[in-house]
Amino acid sequence: MSSFYATIMAGGVGTRLWPLSRHNRPKQALHLIGQRTMFQHAVERLTPLFPPENILVVTGPGHAGLLRPQAPQLPPTNWLIEPAGRNTGPAVGLAAVHLHRRDPDAIMAMLTADHYIGRVERFRAVLTAAADIARQGKIVTLGIKPTFPATGFGYIRQGEPLGRFGGFEAFQATRFTEKPDAATATAFVESGQYTWNSGMFIWRVDRVLAEFQRQRPQMYAHLMAIAEAVGTPREQRVLTEVWPQLEKISVDYAIMEGAQEVVVIPVDIGWSDVGSWATLLDIIPGDEQGNVVIGTHMGLDTTRTLVHGGKRLIVTIGLEDMIVVDTGDALLICPRDRAQDVKAVVERLQNEGHARFL
Repeated sequence: MSSFYATIMAGGVGTRLWPLSRHNRPKQALHLIGQRTMFQHAVERLTPLFPPENILVVTGPGHAGLLRPQAPQLPPTNWLIEPAGRNTGPAVGLAAVHLHRRDPDAIMAMLTADHYIGRVERFRAVLTAAADIARQGKIVTLGIKPTFPATGFGYIRQGEPLGRFGGFEAFQATRFTEKPDAATATAFVESGQYTWNSGMFIWRVDRVLAEFQRQRPQMYAHLMAIAEAVGTPREQRVLTEVWPQLEKISVDYAIMEGAQEVVVIPVDIGWSDVGSWATLLDIIPGDEQGNVVIGTHMGLDTTRTLVHGGKRLIVTIGLEDMIVVDTGDALLICPRDRAQDVKAVVERLQNEGHARFL
């Protein structure tokens, strides 16, 4: 039977978690939930299913030095370093060519370094079921059962049922839709035919490379140039030369929207992309007032509020549904329902030349 590998994409920053998340301290390296970083959670929930030698990480040079000590059990050769971030399409391609050289029959799960998964045993069970389907030459994606009409996620439409695999229902995936407006998202959720796109995919490496060849022939040619140099003295030089020529594109746009024989498994695994500070109020159990506190806090008439700080005492009076994040050099205060706008703050800081806060 073909071997099963996991590849963790760990190259993002997480701008909506500013001011804690910075270029030199990305979201996946933060201690947001418990005593482990998001990256450590991502590795540890895989280890009962994957031995360390079967877990790969794709990240950038700036993050590798930060993340390597957090997972010393992973072999050095399993760290694939992108010369620069070019979105998830090239990251998937880089992992695929390395794994194909190592094991041409490999099954690969493309996973994330900065998402929260509360039901880890169910997560491992659905990965096993997805691998069984992927061995048949299908591309499998995990669809998250929506709990509200989110406009920040992509959606996958379910088609014909394909049966049960390992206790999970599988369906033909008929359409991928990127981040719809509110009315469309509401219609999707009410129809019962759509799931959120988790960004997690399971496939044979030869199958995903065939999709690059069919849909993105130029990118495929560049990936093959990299593949031919893997394991030779030319590897780093070729990667450095070819990488900037790869199209900057997500894997969804690059191949998934046009991919053939795609299967979706709708699943409830307690998933969150931890896309903003507000999501921590949904994930972390609060106190009697519904407050989530990380740091030192005194609250008077404060309810349903997130307070994240260090050793400095934070005092709040009369706050409801608020976000307070103190990093020493920056202080964020905003209503819970405006947490997504933190990304706009980061863009403004960048445009106005305040790089020291980024």
